[in-house]
Amino acid sequence: MRLVLSLSLAAALAATSAQAQDFPSKQPIKVIVPIAAGGVADIVTRVFSGKISEGGGPTVVVENRGGAAGVPATDAVAKSPADGYTLLTGHHGVLSILPHLQKLPYDPAKELVPIINMIMVPNILTVHPSVPAKDVKELIAYAKANPGKLTYASQGVGTTGHIGGELLKLAAGIDITHVPYRGAAPAAQDLIAGHVSMMFDVVPLALAPIKDGRVRALGIATKERATVLPDVPTLTEQGLPVELTAWFGLMAPAGTPPAVVDWLNSQANKVLSAPDVRNRFAANGGFLPLGTPQAFGAHIASETKKFGEVIRKANIKIE
Repeated sequence: MRLVLSLSLAAALAATSAQAQDFPSKQPIKVIVPIAAGGVADIVTRVFSGKISEGGGPTVVVENRGGAAGVPATDAVAKSPADGYTLLTGHHGVLSILPHLQKLPYDPAKELVPIINMIMVPNILTVHPSVPAKDVKELIAYAKANPGKLTYASQGVGTTGHIGGELLKLAAGIDITHVPYRGAAPAAQDLIAGHVSMMFDVVPLALAPIKDGRVRALGIATKERATVLPDVPTLTEQGLPVELTAWFGLMAPAGTPPAVVDWLNSQANKVLSAPDVRNRFAANGGFLPLGTPQAFGAHIASETKKFGEVIRKANIKIE
């Protein structure tokens, strides 16, 4: 019996090894983006797919499956064959935030494996010009002198904008009121109109209103300043250790052979590290960390822990 089991295991390992060595022997490779077309996740995925094809590599097709916060699309990839031909552009929401807020049909830590962190987009804290604060120190002082008066918009309950506001409240010890919206656009519009006091939004979406003076930028929520807004200090520089980014990276179903993951990682590092690609995204405030699968896995674990702590402390719940 032991001999039969040993032979079966050896055969399975040999088949997996052969599959990894032959990758990619069939085409195309499909990458599912759990967000509608046109956003950062979609753009960076299409750049990746196009660059690989241009370089004589396999055909990579991109399929957008938006809706339900990306949960069905993520689950579909998690349940796909672990052969490297069906991938996911995973993001902070479906991988690190939603596991703390609802029961999911997939376990991201067990059913998906990281390939590469393709892009990170900083959040920025902006206020309406009527708010009497030119920097974070003045904002905190004003909020403490007027508890409950200031409001912050978010893209919805449990979004990064919501969590950013709660991080600000916890770190600064201030009382500000959450006003959730159904998406980034209506939240930003109400901030510009002065119906809310402030919000955390990703740099690409906040650039135009910052540059034309419709909102005032108080701080970037990353360790380093954004090259596209060099005069805006980080929150950390101003004594507020709040870091908040939107991030998007390739994932594969658990069980995908390590050799396949490494091949995909090396190809993504190669095509996305090109100067024209980096410059394109830097011009809109994003940066491409790239790196190893292990580094991306560590980042996901760190973000999952951070978001979980904030969600528990702020008692955030999806009704």
